[in-house]
Amino acid sequence: MINSHAAYRALTSRDPRFDGIFFVGVTSTGVYCRPICPVKTPLQKNCRFFENAFAAEKALFRPCLRCRPELAPGHAPIDNSNRVAHLITRRIDEGVIDEGAGLEEIAAEFGISSRQLRRIVQKELGVSPIELMQTRRLLLAKQLLTETKLPVTEIAFASGFSSLRRFNDAFGTQYRMPPTHLRKRAAENHETIDAGRTSTLRLSYRPPYDWEEILKFLGARMIRGVELVTADSYARTVRLGKRTGWIRVAHAPEKRGLVVEFTHTLAPVLPALLGRLRNLFDLTARPDLIAAHLMKDKRLKKSVTKNPGLRVPGAFDSFEMAIRAILGQQITVKAATTIAGRFAEAFGERIRTPFPELTRLSPLAARVAKASVGDIAKLGIVRTRAASILALARAFQAGSLRLDEGTCPEADTAQLTALPGIGQWTAHYIAMRASRWPDAFPKEDVAVRNSLGRVSTKQAEKISQAWRPWRSYAVMHLWKSPRSRSSSDR
Repeated sequence: MINSHAAYRALTSRDPRFDGIFFVGVTSTGVYCRPICPVKTPLQKNCRFFENAFAAEKALFRPCLRCRPELAPGHAPIDNSNRVAHLITRRIDEGVIDEGAGLEEIAAEFGISSRQLRRIVQKELGVSPIELMQTRRLLLAKQLLTETKLPVTEIAFASGFSSLRRFNDAFGTQYRMPPTHLRKRAAENHETIDAGRTSTLRLSYRPPYDWEEILKFLGARMIRGVELVTADSYARTVRLGKRTGWIRVAHAPEKRGLVVEFTHTLAPVLPALLGRLRNLFDLTARPDLIAAHLMKDKRLKKSVTKNPGLRVPGAFDSFEMAIRAILGQQITVKAATTIAGRFAEAFGERIRTPFPELTRLSPLAARVAKASVGDIAKLGIVRTRAASILALARAFQAGSLRLDEGTCPEADTAQLTALPGIGQWTAHYIAMRASRWPDAFPKEDVAVRNSLGRVSTKQAEKISQAWRPWRSYAVMHLWKSPRSRSSSDR
């Protein structure tokens, strides 16, 4: 049963994480839409909410011609988990779609023609895939020219262009100036920062932003050798495809953003890197909408008033985060962190960095999948948990499990709980962070139930209905409660 008040709040936010979770029928027009439809939000009294398109059509609503409900996650012929625009954008960022190869390969992967793919993207975003690709690449190039001293040639390739000539032509056509002219203007304004083998970029957020709390959360769960959290920064080793390096993130409150220092070895995969950091630090959240809703509940009002910028930390690497969640089952945060460090030492490759604390790359699923239960158990991990880790690694390696922003959270939790040793608590915790599900609720969590007055799991689920669709954020506030005491990691 859909909570109509929660669904309407999700509708007003137009958060793509709710796409495919429900549909809205508008009684004044007789049309039903996805929650990300660009039309003006209808009045709540004119909205009816449905779990699927079939129910909406049975109620005699017609599909919207703008948002096209048939393209919602789980409904589109090309969309197994992500909505079309999200998929295409991510593929562009990851370099899967390039100027030379065109769209034939990616269209074939989804079982449609490139013509169909172009038509879908045009309907969704109002531009062709090539125009979308061009705009994203030029905007990134513009930021790199302004904020770094990377050579123009490196910026061209880092932005996804196949040659310097193509980059110069596209930049000149779009901005009516050569790239070097923008670089010169930025230098005159002293905006560029360069530290030799690294550069910095700024990632913006909507204030308020509780930087101290997110560092505290990540610091308690820091994987030794892979991550380093200090009083004012987060650093880690990075592997994206064949590229390796390190990043360090600091807060720039006066600029309402985070400053990311990255090694130039990561420049070719910069779009994918920045996307992962946006997820990790929850930079796309709407704290105003979330806080306004949660503080209506007297159980949360004090915490929300005191911590209006509290975010839900995501995952830089979904496999890494899922392993960490399994390691944290039924033991303390501190104990799980110790074991996670051993795991990285055993299965992560060595890397050299300027930081003595950063010595390992995060373990790959392919490497862990080749291990035995005994190999994992000898690190001090109980055998049942070792078997869960092995099953998870093999599912990732086979491609049958993919946890990421935009995937269907219900499908993710169902796949996770089908694996040995993974229950609802672990699945919801992973969905909350790796799948970026804003409405995840690990109702079995002891700390959550203690914060609510030592209620039962069933009672916790009932109470949580008032917080939808932002239950993940409510959980973060409950974990801060003085009454929050748990024997398990979270």
